Amino acid sequence: MKICALGIPQLVVGRHNVKDPRLDAADRLVEAKKKTYVQVDVVGEDALSTADVFVVAPERRPDLLLQDLEFVETRLGRTPSEVERSALLKLKAALEQDRSAAEAALSPDERQAMAVHAGLLTARPLVVATPEELERPELLVLRAYAAAGYISFLTVGGKENRAWMIRKGATAWEAAGVIHSDIQRGFIRAEVISYDDLIAYGGETGAKRAGKQRLEGRDYVVQDYDVMHFRFNK
Repeated sequence: MKICALGIPQLVVGRHNVKDPRLDAADRLVEAKKKTYVQVDVVGEDALSTADVFVVAPERRPDLLLQDLEFVETRLGRTPSEVERSALLKLKAALEQDRSAAEAALSPDERQAMAVHAGLLTARPLVVATPEELERPELLVLRAYAAAGYISFLTVGGKENRAWMIRKGATAWEAAGVIHSDIQRGFIRAEVISYDDLIAYGGETGAKRAGKQRLEGRDYVVQDYDVMHFRFNK
């Protein structure tokens, strides 16, 4: 997952931990040898076309809107199809009203017509940094992670308490594959404790004693910060 930082020198290019305080809280309750955060890549302006999400200083947001407006006007001058033209006119209106391309009310057909154009920057999530986030960039990384459509699940105990990155809406079977393809291939069931129950009952053991662990099948939609263990055929 890639974050493109514009006008934010505090976010240096490279790998960054997603320092979610929920992992810190879980780590205090469940003994393990180490704690491992999700990691994401921060890239510069030279790699903006590969980014999943943009994080920008407030003064840089107009630059992105202007780039998209120039792109839209160029496309309009090239005799696009009727569907694309309709989409472009809606995008132009949104951008001229200081709204991002993602905020334009496009129909499914119009979105499909525009999907082939990687040059439309603000069709991707756009996070404008607050003053607090400029002072504490780890908060900005955390917000960008969520804005890009990612959540985490936890595995706890033993060697490490670890957060794993998955797309929002991913299933238990897909989550198993994030850990290892063998677990996904041999998937039987997922043992799941919600994060709230983990905290409320003082850890994994307490939650199990309270009957808060449940078994879920492969199509279960993982919830943010679910604590999971996978049963699988080896």
